Amino acid sequence: MIVQLSPRNTAAASLDNAQALPHSETTMDALLAIGGEGPQSGFFSARRSGFGLVCAADSGLDLLRSWDAYPDLIVGDMDSLSDPDLPASYPRAEVLRFPRDKDESDTELGLRILRERGADRVIIAGGGAGRLDHLLAIRALFERSLRPDEWHTARESLFFIEAGQEFPFVTARGEVISVFPISGGAEGMESEGLAWPLGGLRWKAGDFGLSNQALGEKVLIKSGRGSLLVIRNGGWQNLP
Repeated sequence: MIVQLSPRNTAAASLDNAQALPHSETTMDALLAIGGEGPQSGFFSARRSGFGLVCAADSGLDLLRSWDAYPDLIVGDMDSLSDPDLPASYPRAEVLRFPRDKDESDTELGLRILRERGADRVIIAGGGAGRLDHLLAIRALFERSLRPDEWHTARESLFFIEAGQEFPFVTARGEVISVFPISGGAEGMESEGLAWPLGGLRWKAGDFGLSNQALGEKVLIKSGRGSLLVIRNGGWQNLP
């Protein structure tokens, strides 16, 4: 199904079509594939069963094609696709076409529509390298109330940790891990397994912890009073 949308009726049309896909009673993760360098196909293979919805935003469809993955949704103005006719190769997918002149980027559209369709968590894949303004725009999305939860490029993996939550993960000794506060700063943080502990730090806006290192195979980061972004370097395929 192909739906042509104008900037004026974008939100209403997305909500009207919300019943086209089933909603799960349990927590639902959704994948948002976007343009730019993304992780290798093993990323999707390992997590395929956990995605209740798969959405391609514009040239994110090229990334899905490289993985041999089929989208549920294709959204955007389609001006960056390698082949303008590529959406036709996925007849079972719902295609929402938007004009090029609009108030939201294709990534914003995909994020919003997935939330409207019932996604509790949205994982972005792609967006690596490319234009600096695009990278900063994706980073800015994590400041919003309806934000992504993870962002995976070809070389980095970013995880959002809500204030008062903890993030345990398996790593390798010497892995580089960087931590950034959201918005106004962070305090009350705790950590285990990092060369330079986060406990006792009080970060103002603009502060961060760059190039910390894992001491062993397990790391735990607690966000305290303020949300955090944790960046693991090396690409998803290199994470233990």
